Amino acid sequence: MFHIRNVLGMIVVTAATASGGSDTMPEERQITFSCKNHELDNNDNFSPDGRFLCYDTRETVGPGIENSQSIELVEIETGREIVIYQPPASVTGAQAAPGVGAASYSWTEPRVAFIHGPLLEEVPARGYYGKPNRNGAVVQADGPPTLQDGRYPMAWLDLRDAATNRDTIPGAHRGGTHRHEYSRDGRRIGFTYDDFLLPRYDRTIGYMERHPNAPAPAECWFAVLVAPAPMDQAKPGEIEKAYGDSWVDAQGTMRAFIGKVRNADGVTYEESLFVADIPVDVDITTADAGSAARYPRPPQGVSVRRLTHAWAGGVVRGAPDGTRIAYYGKAADGSKQVFIIPADGSDHAEDPAKRPVQATSLPHGTESGLRWHPSGETIFCVSNNGIAATCVMPGPRFGQSVFLTSQGDTPPRYALVVSPDGRRLAYNKAVAAKDADGKLCTNYAGADFSQIFLLDIGETTWLPDKP
Repeated sequence: MFHIRNVLGMIVVTAATASGGSDTMPEERQITFSCKNHELDNNDNFSPDGRFLCYDTRETVGPGIENSQSIELVEIETGREIVIYQPPASVTGAQAAPGVGAASYSWTEPRVAFIHGPLLEEVPARGYYGKPNRNGAVVQADGPPTLQDGRYPMAWLDLRDAATNRDTIPGAHRGGTHRHEYSRDGRRIGFTYDDFLLPRYDRTIGYMERHPNAPAPAECWFAVLVAPAPMDQAKPGEIEKAYGDSWVDAQGTMRAFIGKVRNADGVTYEESLFVADIPVDVDITTADAGSAARYPRPPQGVSVRRLTHAWAGGVVRGAPDGTRIAYYGKAADGSKQVFIIPADGSDHAEDPAKRPVQATSLPHGTESGLRWHPSGETIFCVSNNGIAATCVMPGPRFGQSVFLTSQGDTPPRYALVVSPDGRRLAYNKAVAAKDADGKLCTNYAGADFSQIFLLDIGETTWLPDKP
């Protein structure tokens, strides 16, 4: 039997083992109920003080982020939903704008970053929402709104400049940034990037930081971290696509990601784990913004390391102390499991301690939701539609798992996120909702709305009864 214990050793909950066991678990409770989607989208959705969760409302009135109408918060204790940003005007449907989504909190201040597509008045020149046609935006969201024309004040994180008759404005990009993630010290923001001017290049990753000379009206200077080879033109060992990225350390000096790399045969590809190293003193303004004929280049001093040569996937996650990276890999039986590798490690390392090790051995493998507890002792993931916790402390308990929810049921649990203090887990499920008149309501496609659910696990670290 396994238990969840607090730091004083008192048992506070009993959870099911990976193969069954006790079914006494933390209570799964729903905290949003309104007739709209509440998409967490695998971001840093908890506010720094843990009081709020941010989300977008995609798939409510139409498909995708392009039809999302608002960025919102839910106050966890009260269930109060607060619209913190809504575009002044929008158009929905197959061609939509602006589209707002993928909300994520800063770790250090109550600022919510999110994707923002072209304003309606920009559509004639820019076109409708698309992956290479969007910016990063941010709103200050600290308590009751300070309204400006009926909205929270919004600022632009980055500048988009898709001019073809000159070089791209230094510090700007020419496409779209996505899934903005603050480093834990709040200094840098990582993201994935899609280029508009040179679409023969696949998705890559980048970072931005506030800079006094950032191109107006942006707050930040933009830079790519990986300049990929054009699609289907990579040489052996070259990266054609970078994605699934996340910060490893609190200072934002390591950005781990999945790279699609050409194999030695010159024909096939492998998806492997990489790290982009960005020293603290890197001058982001040394990045080349490129032109209509020249792809952007990273700042001087940025380098890239390959950590694995076997398949790796998913959104990778750095440990809270920045010393380890968790990612999805393939176990000997072919199942997808979570593996952990030192941040300075490699599967080719001479030192066995620097090589990856399999952390989970879940019968149904893992599906999504990879996250660390802030203690660094536990990882969470979704397996067989249950939330699993796995011990990753070195020692005899390493790799042992418990389930914190039921498993094998429906609807799917997804977009798992852990509160900054580790006391709560939040995630999405689509369940039936009723409007103010008590009538069932559904989204544009007739499906149930996604709602936010919570597990209160307290000040805990889980330990099995016996090694």
